[in-house]
Amino acid sequence: MVAVADKVAVVTGGRRGLGAALVDELLARGVRKVYSTARSAHVDDRPEVVTVELEVRSAESVAALARVAADAEIVFNNAGVLLPDALLTGDLDNATRTFDVNVFGPLRVARAFAPILATGGGGALVNMHSVLSWLAGSGAYGASKAAAWSVTNSLRLELAAQHTQVVGVHAGFIDTDMVSALDRPKATPAEIAARILDGLEAGDTEVLADDVTVGVKAGLSGPVEHLTFSAA
Repeated sequence: MVAVADKVAVVTGGRRGLGAALVDELLARGVRKVYSTARSAHVDDRPEVVTVELEVRSAESVAALARVAADAEIVFNNAGVLLPDALLTGDLDNATRTFDVNVFGPLRVARAFAPILATGGGGALVNMHSVLSWLAGSGAYGASKAAAWSVTNSLRLELAAQHTQVVGVHAGFIDTDMVSALDRPKATPAEIAARILDGLEAGDTEVLADDVTVGVKAGLSGPVEHLTFSAA
């Protein structure tokens, strides 16, 4: 259980969408400082926000962030990419990039910040997954989120000894640029950010951020052929 007030947080992909909403919600709950990252330089005039360039595909870039944010107590792995190419017929380079960003990116960040969190008493690591972690049909993106879910579950065990709270977040469709083309009901980024922080502060290990996700998780014990997604 990690209270947010007066803590120092890192939010990857904090420039827009859910990441920006997380930064806003952290500030509203009294965080002392937020490192907000993006792939290119950006400006945030709020005195509590420190903007940092980050490329999660680069170990050197992640290490540089860890040096800058050496006082971090909570890390949100939010940066991700959506390239929904089919696994058999899509661009294999896109599939490789998807896994590099969505799976190995958060792992690089976790490896870099684990010693920092340990020094501060444990803190918390929050990883963004998706309802598509559990649904076939979204190509490399869903496969990468399934892998990220597994990575998070293993990190929870590996980080237990240093008392780091590891939270996996699953959400359906959020009203961001990433899924703007999908004609589906969507939650606002602010709603999801608030639920994530509610779960973090309650000591949860997993946050199911909307009703769609709750329903899909409940179906995991059923026939696997029912676990499919269609964009239509």
